[in-house]
Order: sequence, then structure tokens, then C-alpha cells
Amino acid sequence: MSGILIVVIVIAIVGFYVMSLYNSLVRMRNQVKEAWSDIEVQLKRRFDLIPNLLSTVKGYAKYESETLEKIIAARSATFSQPQTVQQVAKAEGELTGALKSLFALSENYPDLKANTNFLELQRELRDTEDKIQAARRFYNGNVMAFNTKIQQFPANVIAGHFHFTQEPLFELAAEEQAAKQPVKVEF
Repeated sequence: MSGILIVVIVIAIVGFYVMSLYNSLVRMRNQVKEAWSDIEVQLKRRFDLIPNLLSTVKGYAKYESETLEKIIAARSATFSQPQTVQQVAKAEGELTGALKSLFALSENYPDLKANTNFLELQRELRDTEDKIQAARRFYNGNVMAFNTKIQQFPANVIAGHFHFTQEPLFELAAEEQAAKQPVKVEF
């Protein structure tokens, strides 16, 4: 009788451990999804600010249609269809680059630089860019924790059995890799 009781207790302990491990994987996967949702919210906020910025700039920079068209195209690519993390990262990088060109362009138009609407929109976009960066770091932290967990033993056995798969990191697009390089200072 005591042998059967020991076997039942061992089976119960293993069962609770497997259940606990499975639940922690589900929780971590949901945290990754929530973190991705935070990125999408901030990208949508930026997406909504851009038309106001463009309409403000159009009045001043009539001859700079190429830059404005790049921003419109990059903005359209951002939310045109459901995309993978890599596709969103690429589109987000292109849009960021186009916006940098727009702000550099504003240097040529002193009246635009002094326009309160433009300054407020520029401030809001800068704030949104900071929030996007924070959301990306939060997402990548959650992805790293989740991917590490599903690769470690014994969680990898449970993860494989229940089809938990690695999530991709939100990485800089190839065009933004130059931003990682150290700045050369020459005298």
C-alpha cells in the first residue's frame, strides 16, 4: 500500500511540475504578445501624427515633393497588411529614415521651423519615437526571456510537445545597421 502511495505522490508532483511549467510558458508567450501590442500602439500613434505633420509641411515646402512622397509611401507600407516582426521592423526603419529627412529638410525653411504646429508635431513625434524605442526594448526583453525558457531543459521538452516556438526579436533593418557603427572623429 505504501509503495502505491509513493508512486501516486511522485506522479502528482511530476504532474503539478509539468502543469506549472506549461502555465509559465503560456504566461511568457502572452507577455510577448502584449509587448508586441505595445509596439503596434506606438506605431499607430506615429502613423496618425504623420498626416498632420505632412499637411503643415506642404504649405512651406512646395518644392520638396520627393521627400513628402517617401514619407507617404513608408507610412502606407507600415500598416497596409498584417506583417511579420521583420517586415514591420523594415517598414518602421524606412519611415524613421524618411522622417529624419523631413526634419533635415525643415532646416531650409525658417518659417516652417518657427511654426508652432510644426514644432508641436515634431515634439509629439519625438516623444512617440522614444516610446517606440522603449516598447521595442520591452518586447525584445520578453522575447529573450521566452526564447531562453523554451530552449532550457526540461522546459524544452514541454515546449516542443505543446508546439511553443521561438519568437523573433525586433531588430534594426539592414539600412539602420550603420547606426550601430562608432562615429569616426577626425581632427
